[in-house]
Amino acid sequence: MNVLGIETSCDETAAAVVAGGRTIRSSTVHTQVAAHRPHGGVVPEVASRQHGEHLPRVIGAALAHSGLAWPDLDAVAVTYGPGLAGALLIGLAAAKALALRIDRPLIGINHLEAHLYSVFLAPGAPRFADACPLLALIASGGHTCLVRASALGAYARLGQTLDDAAGEAFDKGAKLLGLGYPGGPEVDRLAAAGRADAIRFPRTRVGLRAFTGGLDPALCFSFSGLKTALAYYLRAHPEAGRGAALPDTAAAYQEAIVDVLVGGVARALRRGRVRTVAAAGGVALNSRLRARLQALAHGAGVRLLLPPAALCADNAAMVAGLAGAGRGVSGEAAWLLDATPNLPIG
Repeated sequence: MNVLGIETSCDETAAAVVAGGRTIRSSTVHTQVAAHRPHGGVVPEVASRQHGEHLPRVIGAALAHSGLAWPDLDAVAVTYGPGLAGALLIGLAAAKALALRIDRPLIGINHLEAHLYSVFLAPGAPRFADACPLLALIASGGHTCLVRASALGAYARLGQTLDDAAGEAFDKGAKLLGLGYPGGPEVDRLAAAGRADAIRFPRTRVGLRAFTGGLDPALCFSFSGLKTALAYYLRAHPEAGRGAALPDTAAAYQEAIVDVLVGGVARALRRGRVRTVAAAGGVALNSRLRARLQALAHGAGVRLLLPPAALCADNAAMVAGLAGAGRGVSGEAAWLLDATPNLPIG
């Protein structure tokens, strides 16, 4: 089954062709970083305009690189949430029009579930069923949550961020430190030359179930206070944000974010037996997080699955792959789909 996937949930315009739910025949991504960098973050209206401008070319490139022709496609899959409403609508409209034009089924895909599935597109990755029960950390610029999977499509959301996502914390911290955008890679690069114990930034723990929507507070995250702590520290110690001290500050700030994420995964591991731990989303590219999760998984005697670097950021291969594995909204319901900015998983 050859599926063309389309992804426009935020600031990456992407299309891909995946065969059989696992074999990536092509994956084309137009990054919008240059368009958003002057603003220090994603501007929704700019993102929507960029999608409208570049999506036709990106889809054409994905098909050409796949070595297939339009009649060889079996379905068109598209992200319908969560994400930016205007950006999602661009992708949905394009996918519906294309599916009608080539007379192929339309499949609507949950962006968070697609990120979870991305770890199974890595070479040598097991089948989804063989990895379950699975504990997944999904962390990106817009989402941070812990999910337990007992089978493909059977998910329980254990915890989530109550304010900023982990990726937002990296971006906002980088801005305070005068680094470039996107902030995550810049902090990671700079932190490699610094000492993580140079400064002790706070690790926020959620204490009241009343604020978690019924989720376990111990498995929820909060990062907004960390950004504020960095701002106050730099105000009191301006030298920490420049020169030779900058790598130490970046390393300490990064360590606080990673501590919170890994701590949540560790507590979730103690709540129930799992066979596999996975991390997905843009933040899963962070080298310190990968190292800490590897150590945690080794100590717990479980397997760790991480997506290839190219599949950490938003991409359409994970969308097409998930659809090819049999997931998503299909049939008449797919044609009635609207953009769903706050679509949950689990």
